[in-house]
Amino acid sequence: MSTPIVIDCDPGHDDAIAILLALASPEVELRAVTTVAGNQTLEKTTRNALQVLELAGRSDIPLAAGADAPLRRHLRTAADIHGETGLDGPNLPQPTTRPVDAHAAELLADAIEPGVVLVPTGPLTNIALLLERHPDVRDRLDRIVWMGGAIGLGNSTPAAEFNAFVDPEAAAAVFSSGIPITMIGLDVTHQALFVTEHAARLRNTGSVGRTVAELADFFLPVYRRFGFSGAPMHDAMAVAHVIDPTLVATLECNVAIETRSQYCDGRTVADRWHVLDAPRNARVSIDVEAERFLELLVARISSLR
Repeated sequence: MSTPIVIDCDPGHDDAIAILLALASPEVELRAVTTVAGNQTLEKTTRNALQVLELAGRSDIPLAAGADAPLRRHLRTAADIHGETGLDGPNLPQPTTRPVDAHAAELLADAIEPGVVLVPTGPLTNIALLLERHPDVRDRLDRIVWMGGAIGLGNSTPAAEFNAFVDPEAAAAVFSSGIPITMIGLDVTHQALFVTEHAARLRNTGSVGRTVAELADFFLPVYRRFGFSGAPMHDAMAVAHVIDPTLVATLECNVAIETRSQYCDGRTVADRWHVLDAPRNARVSIDVEAERFLELLVARISSLR
């Protein structure tokens, strides 16, 4: 049986590819998509998510827009990474469908039932709002697999990964909720780099593969500026972990979110060595079978037309 999932995202190149990976994988059933401001403004991330669903011929999947800003902070976007549209590269048509007439927190509350896995791939603002407005979700939600955070260095600051940095108060609320959560962080996503050869394999497989290759045409040079040989497919790895939990090795530990530090704001403080007298509230990724993940990603995207 497939695992039902809901993706909360801020597309973003790797968010788009995460959605496509889910749609191409029989191991999971994508029940709904919600959007949040992060990589770009809410208007743009919502448009991008609709475009991706239409590209894959899945406009039947309900999509709701959520928070247009963090809980208590001004929005910080990643236009320097994802471009002014949030999906710079391909020339995607404007979507012909619209979001459902409900806030993301309401669609999430309706979609979550026992057995559903929630996969957030952006700031956790919508998830914090969901828990505030519908506390009973704690009893219905199987688990959360979040792409965000890091044990080691960050990518928005020396200490903080982008999704945690944008809304650390939301991340703190989610990690203290008692819901089982797995953190797919930079420690593993930076180990698996999507390179030009992967894009070349996809370019002639159909409209979806060509679009992903064109996303890579923009995305790869961005990461080369930082010394990477390719681009991490951060968000797709969270979906891949639900598809095949053996791809990523995790350990159970306490994770606290720093919200009031001059230098470490947004830091996901993972007590890997259990030196604190604190509950083990998360599973944190520490290793990945990078080549197997990348082969899964390319093979599944190739199957979409």
